[in-house]
Formats: sequence, C-alpha cells, structure tokens
Amino acid sequence: MIENKAYRSIFSPCSVQERKENFDSYWAFTQQHAGELLEEDKDLVNKREKLKYFQDHPVRSRNPLPNPELFYRNYVKFKDDPQSVDRKTLLLTTIYKFARHEWVGISGAWEIIPTMAEAKTLTDKISRVHLAEEFCHVRFFHEMLRTFHLDKVEWVPLGPVKQKIYKIFPRLPGFLMDTPAFVTELMGMTFYQHLDALFEEVLADEPEARQRLREILHEIMVDEMAHVGQRRNFIGPTGIKAAQLMVAPLYRGFFRDIPEAKYLFNIEQMIQEGLAFDYNSVSPQLLTRSWVPSYCQA
Repeated sequence: MIENKAYRSIFSPCSVQERKENFDSYWAFTQQHAGELLEEDKDLVNKREKLKYFQDHPVRSRNPLPNPELFYRNYVKFKDDPQSVDRKTLLLTTIYKFARHEWVGISGAWEIIPTMAEAKTLTDKISRVHLAEEFCHVRFFHEMLRTFHLDKVEWVPLGPVKQKIYKIFPRLPGFLMDTPAFVTELMGMTFYQHLDALFEEVLADEPEARQRLREILHEIMVDEMAHVGQRRNFIGPTGIKAAQLMVAPLYRGFFRDIPEAKYLFNIEQMIQEGLAFDYNSVSPQLLTRSWVPSYCQA
C-alpha cells in the first residue's frame, strides 16, 4: 500500500531560483504572522500581544512543585543526582536550559546581524526578524515557568568558553554557519514535538497548567517549523549532505549539556525523527498557521 504524504523531506533538493522565490514567500508570511518589528525591545507586535494575553489571563498550577528549592538549586547547573528528582522538576529545568542556550545564542547574533535600517538584502531583514521571534520565545518560556509558581527565575549567561563560541558563531561566513544553523532549528522542532507529547504524561495531574503550557509551546512551534524551512532555504546540495551528517553529533552534543534530558527524552529517537523530518508529523492545526518551503510540499 502506497502512503500518500502531503509533504516531502526537509532535505529535498531545490534550485537556486526556488530558494529565491521561497525567501520572498517567507518574508511575506513573517510580516503578516509576526507583525511590526520593535527593534529597540527585540520584540514583535503580534508576539507581544500574544504574551500580554497569557499574562493578562494567567494560569497557575494547582500545587507548587513538591520541592521548589530543587528546581532553583539545579535549573542553571544540575547539582543533585537527576535520578533522585521528580519528573516535573526535571521537565522544567530542561525547558529552562534549552531556552537558555537559545537566549545566549541569539543575544550574540543580535549584535552582529545588521539592524533593519542597515539591512542591504532580504535575507538580512529575514534574519533580524527571526532573531526577534527567538527573543519572544524566551519570554514565552519564562511564562511557562511562571505557570508553575517559579517567579524567581533569572537568565544566567553560560560559562566563558560557551559564551565565546556563541559570540564567534554568527561571525562565521555563510558557507560555515548556515548548515549548523539549519540543524539547530531542526533540533528545536523535534525537541518541541517530544516536549508536547511529554506534557501529557508528566503533567497529567495539572490539566489547566498542562493546557496553558501546550498553548504557549504551540505558539513557539508555529514559528519554529517556519524557521526550519527558512534556514533550510539558505543551503544548497553540499550543505544538505553535510546537514544530514551533522544531525546526530549536534543533537547528542547539545543534550549532553543538559544531563537531565536523557531521563525524559529518547535522544536517539529524536535524531531519527530529525533525519526523517517532512512536516507530516506536525498537526494540521499548527501547519495551517505556519510556513513550509514549496519544494517540501508534495
């Protein structure tokens, strides 16, 4: 039996002309989806309004964590044995650490990418808005943590070596930067899909909080699946082959820095899903709100 799929692999080939057309298409999408860029605030009008909605209509878990101090002692760097910590706390420390890496990376890139006034190309403008969306994601993640009464969270820089790496990375020429940048977006999307599924299990006793976290996560996922296609659009045939080779080591290396992740997620399965990613695994409700490259549409 032949399975009919609406989408092709994210690693599908495309021509230079198709890539140009898809940058135009993505730019039109993101202008409507994200709204006006508020550059001084690293924010976007539509994203700001959505965050305000969550803040004006707060949802809080029925009960605090069993031991909130466990979270605060381990959320920046795990000091206890993760196997001795409850899964809800592990879930929230993992969310923080994932978002923290994103925050550090985009903070470095924001200083390098031309401002909208200085942008000379469409891809420069796309990259500026993309970074602003990522800053909005960090604010969304912060609201997730507040849903569980975690109101003392601070966004702490990484160690000096990692901070330096994140500052150097956006300065690399495109032929070196574009492929790993694409893979990190792909990793984000597969991680969010696994996170979405994990909410059902770990937050079963907190239905209202679980629904709020899912609402917030879906706002992020709509952006992230569009970012996967947008970053894919920067790379040609050689970069695509390199990206496929890069998926496994990059995923493993990243999650090695989040020691509690292996007690929640199947990293090897995440890798396989990254290599097989074709948008067919994404719910239609989210897909209709997002953007997919034309060469990934069957």
